[in-house]
Amino acid sequence: MINILIVAAIAISIIIGYRTKINTGFFAIIFSYILGCFVLGLKPKQVIGGWPIGTMFVIFSVSLFYNFALVNGTLEKTARNLLYACRHYPALLPFALYFASAGIAALGAGFFTVMAFMAPIALLICEEANMDKMIGATAVNCGALSGANFMTSGSGIVFRGLMTENGYAESSFHYTTVIFLGSVIFSLLLITGFRYLTRHKKQTNTMVYEKPEAYTPTQRLNLSLILLMILVVLIFPVLHIFLPGSSTISYINSKMDVGLVSIGFSAIALLLNLAPQSEVIKKVPWNTIIMICGVGMLIHVAIEAGTLQLLASWVGSSLPNWMIPIAFSIVGAIMSFFSSTLGVVCPALFPLVPDLAATTGMNPLIIFCCIIIGAQSSAISPFSSGGSLVLGSCTSEEERNHMFPRLLFIAVPISVLSACVFNLILAAIL
Repeated sequence: MINILIVAAIAISIIIGYRTKINTGFFAIIFSYILGCFVLGLKPKQVIGGWPIGTMFVIFSVSLFYNFALVNGTLEKTARNLLYACRHYPALLPFALYFASAGIAALGAGFFTVMAFMAPIALLICEEANMDKMIGATAVNCGALSGANFMTSGSGIVFRGLMTENGYAESSFHYTTVIFLGSVIFSLLLITGFRYLTRHKKQTNTMVYEKPEAYTPTQRLNLSLILLMILVVLIFPVLHIFLPGSSTISYINSKMDVGLVSIGFSAIALLLNLAPQSEVIKKVPWNTIIMICGVGMLIHVAIEAGTLQLLASWVGSSLPNWMIPIAFSIVGAIMSFFSSTLGVVCPALFPLVPDLAATTGMNPLIIFCCIIIGAQSSAISPFSSGGSLVLGSCTSEEERNHMFPRLLFIAVPISVLSACVFNLILAAIL
């Protein structure tokens, strides 16, 4: 009975959050308290202990550092430079939009920031180049998602944190690297399909690309600081992969923490006066933090009740191994259709992986990949974060009414089905 109540609580939290536009995390915390204390008999401190402090700290610290580049315009300037660099290849415009979005997201802007900035630009570019706006929206959405999956960017950091919490601390960097590369390959294949296999308007090269202004000294310094931070965070995990026998590298790698490193670089940025402290702190994604951590508390209650172990056991015993990638792709896509991949899907499904991998003998990396790529395949839904930001970027109600059904009935089904096929092939390779 408790297992049914917990699953219902997760679903109700998502539905109420979607209907009311109130952060799902608040409702998840309330259900955690009610079910944990009054049904399971846990102490309030045990329920509160389910708040994932480590994940919260990483999201806070990394976003804090990258907010300097957001506030002083470094990220916007970089996006415009990437697009300008592709001006001689108008036929490859969707890929230019993809790489511009992916590059900015990988530098730490995060999915929502990139979509909020790039979606209006993409729709404007498509209008001037007479290109199907659905293709441009898909390219930007895929770029923002796969770029954010980079190991030191927003989504990649969350993935690593959740993997660590579920017992994969030693493998989290390797797993996140494969997920990042897999999402890039999937995105490029999907954009290629949309660009060359679907019917769309004939593109004309009427767009005028204006050369962006040069970086200011502050922006050049901030960009150098970002690249240095990425180097510091990545160098020792990479060296550890190639030199596993080096005790020095192993020791330093074991002490590396992207959250603590980010705080250090944030202090440097403050000392260099790269942006006002108040504006940088104001842009920390508190809404995302509350959502992820609130759902994390409810998942903690589910773990205490044995719900996740029961579900993993059922999937492992009821489905053949070859169907598991498809099942998790579809489940992730359905959940992400209405909710956040980072805030709801991953915190809810990642804890299933250890028991499921043990039950089926599957590589946990396969399951992680299927969850993430499957969930991100439906992010272009008008009811999800990506699609809603695209619709919000439309300049007229007529354009919005035209875009809505194309995203819902063309972009989403093609993306989800493509993710299922891709994950099935990926499972066979891994």
